[in-house]
Amino acid sequence: MTIAPLLVAELAVLGVGTGFLAGLLGIGGGMLMVPFITIILGHRGVPSDLAVKMAIATSMSTIMFTSISSVIAHHRRGAVRWDIVKRLSPGIVIGSLVGSLGVFALLKGSALAILFALFVGFSATQMFLNRKPKPTRQMPGTAGQLAGGGAIGFLSGLVGAGGGFISVPFMTWCNVAIHNAVATSAALGFPIAVANVLGYVASGLSVQDLPAGSIGYIWLPALAVIAVCSFITAPLGAKAAHSLPVSKLKRVFASILYVLAAYMLWKGLRG
Repeated sequence: MTIAPLLVAELAVLGVGTGFLAGLLGIGGGMLMVPFITIILGHRGVPSDLAVKMAIATSMSTIMFTSISSVIAHHRRGAVRWDIVKRLSPGIVIGSLVGSLGVFALLKGSALAILFALFVGFSATQMFLNRKPKPTRQMPGTAGQLAGGGAIGFLSGLVGAGGGFISVPFMTWCNVAIHNAVATSAALGFPIAVANVLGYVASGLSVQDLPAGSIGYIWLPALAVIAVCSFITAPLGAKAAHSLPVSKLKRVFASILYVLAAYMLWKGLRG
């Protein structure tokens, strides 16, 4: 597949925007990348079903680089809760592999999209209402965080997102400060991405009619351009996150979630 200048420009704009959001809100940007990459591949003759799967896989692969860039910026400010990262990561890896190696190829996207939209809409509403968690509530123990990590990794792998749409509301519900939750979510994006990418490559090796420049379900031209651009802009988003008041940051995050929920609901109902 020829990499035309217009294609490079489209992917660069996408990378700039998603990288900034990854740093600002602790999300991998996948929920923005997936629809746009699907459209780009569709315009280049890739069948719709394959385009969606490749968009999800390619989106997740870029999160490996976005996560590194944004977490470095957050770590320098002392915002990452590494104790939470260590406890959630094992479950995340297990859940991600289960999702990307098997369930990814079996579930119908329309049903998953509707369920996902309802979940994300609920999370956004909770943030907008700004209900305070019980002062005594804390992060669960090791077993609870293993299970929580499994759910985050599993759902992330099915939709090609970095997990911030689940992990940030979960951590704030457990009385983790919003800036720490965003920073920690950025760090969790790396194990989510690595485990899922391994699954996408393995499960896509036997797929026929992949476009040129693909390895499994991952489209390398998009990965290269988006990764470079998002790596540059993620630290800018991380810097902005630490300069905004908590209430405004929650509302920004909730607004993004509503947009994503509306898109996924529309996609599911169409499907």
